[in-house]
Amino acid sequence: MLSIFFAVLTSLSNGTASVLQRRAAATVDPRKALHASLIGALLRRRVWLAGIGLVIVAAACQAIALATGPISIVQPIFVIELPATLILGSFVFHRRLPRSAWLGVAAVTGGLAVALASAAPSGGTAGVPWLRWPPALIGTGGAIVLLVTTGLRARGEFRAAAFGLAAAFGYALTAALLKDATAQRHGGVGELFAAWQLYATAAVGVTSLFLLQNALQAGSLAASQPMLTLGDALLSTAFGVVLFSEHVRLGWWLVPELFGIGAIGVGCVLLARHLPTGTPKPASTAAAESVRPAS
Repeated sequence: MLSIFFAVLTSLSNGTASVLQRRAAATVDPRKALHASLIGALLRRRVWLAGIGLVIVAAACQAIALATGPISIVQPIFVIELPATLILGSFVFHRRLPRSAWLGVAAVTGGLAVALASAAPSGGTAGVPWLRWPPALIGTGGAIVLLVTTGLRARGEFRAAAFGLAAAFGYALTAALLKDATAQRHGGVGELFAAWQLYATAAVGVTSLFLLQNALQAGSLAASQPMLTLGDALLSTAFGVVLFSEHVRLGWWLVPELFGIGAIGVGCVLLARHLPTGTPKPASTAAAESVRPAS
């Protein structure tokens, strides 16, 4: 129960952070994509800094959740970040939620409950045998490179979706590394800070954050958020099974599991139609704002 509680807190913190970061990123010149100057411009915006503060809170909550529960339970709970983003975004961008949006919220949350109850993730090891890490790191890194390359050749919503999925791969890998790092705490503080997983978590996490900022800057939340949220949940579950030897029920249980996943997918489609777009401002306006004090 402790892991579920902190997983929910993580989702709410991340959902709020996404809305705040999107509001700030939408004002940045699109020509800054994949440049360090993008982060420099965002650092001048207090809204973005508030979002980063919530990212830090979410990271702490996620560490506790992963240290106390299986990754295949903790990470899928993060799909409620999408409904949270919609509800919070409607408040920030002053938009009223129609009935179809609330149906989407119900579909995502209900589908999650059915999928998790049917799969009943359990077991697993606290850490990962070191021989399993090289294939996972190479495969995930290759997928991220492919998605970023694809995104660079695209524009608008497709670029945002590609960068969002790349960030999902990164965040799923970050969660796996973080869980493996927390397993080292049993050897004492010295062993924890000597573990390569801890520093890999920081490196991959920063890279994922950079990819997310570019996804938010490239297009609307409707394009990036579903890819980020669903991708992170599904990939993390795969990491839980492959790396941590966690178990999920199969056989006839696949029927309600697929039903739950389908409900989540339908809910995401409904929610994506109502997520705030936050259309970017012209470059001249964004440049003018970058030299004004943040408000």
